Amino acid sequence: MKLALLQQDLFAQLDAPFTGEALFDCLTDLTFFIKNLRGEYVVVNQELVARCGRHDKRDLIGRKADEVFPAPLGKSYRAQDELLLKTGDPILNQLELQIYHSGRTGWCLTNKLPLRGRQGRVVGLVGISKDLQSPNERGADYSPLATVVQHIQTHFGETLRIADLAGRAGLSPYRFDQRIRRIFQITTGQFLQKVRMDAAVRRLRETRDPIAMIALDCGYSDQSAFTRQFRQTVGLSPSEFRRTTSPLSQEESGRERVGFVVSPQSRSTSPR
Repeated sequence: MKLALLQQDLFAQLDAPFTGEALFDCLTDLTFFIKNLRGEYVVVNQELVARCGRHDKRDLIGRKADEVFPAPLGKSYRAQDELLLKTGDPILNQLELQIYHSGRTGWCLTNKLPLRGRQGRVVGLVGISKDLQSPNERGADYSPLATVVQHIQTHFGETLRIADLAGRAGLSPYRFDQRIRRIFQITTGQFLQKVRMDAAVRRLRETRDPIAMIALDCGYSDQSAFTRQFRQTVGLSPSEFRRTTSPLSQEESGRERVGFVVSPQSRSTSPR
């Protein structure tokens, strides 16, 4: 049975839509939230309620980030939400400040994804912010590193050298790589590759841009180098991936009444 049918079969039996709220209520080292198109909280976990100095989830529901978090963090969170809801671009592995029960700030890793309706339009967002240290632990200052990570995430199409990135953070290449490993569990080179692959995957799924253009925009010297790396990482060539995952590609195939099958041999058998 296909994945979509399996999910449909299960979710149709549920008494209420599954949000994961009860599950995330069990976790105290992260905050979880779902927001509507206006950026208002619709679902939150109890840890987020506590970090906002509230006792009841109803104190957050229907409010925006700048209405429950103090400035300037609240305004920053709201601006981040508004940009995602406007563009549909996810926010991945972003280092940012968080507030703990005591009111002290600490560093966390935030991921936010758009929620899309049946017509493919953005209707809201879902996200988590994961602590990099315990709320009672005195954490390191990640401000310089956060700036460099943001630089990578906005300039991944350029030539980026690890020594230069480390210099931006005021660290040696070794110390810089150790910090990246501690946070993301991968090397600096792997993190840069992941950022580029994430961007390429989004472009292949959501646009009709030529693959050669995507390759250059994502920091690869030519299409062949991009294709080799993409196949090694994803298990499919960029064109195969686009055909099997892009709604735009599937719409075109439907109009042309052309069917296709991706051969199992084209998929990578190496562990991922």
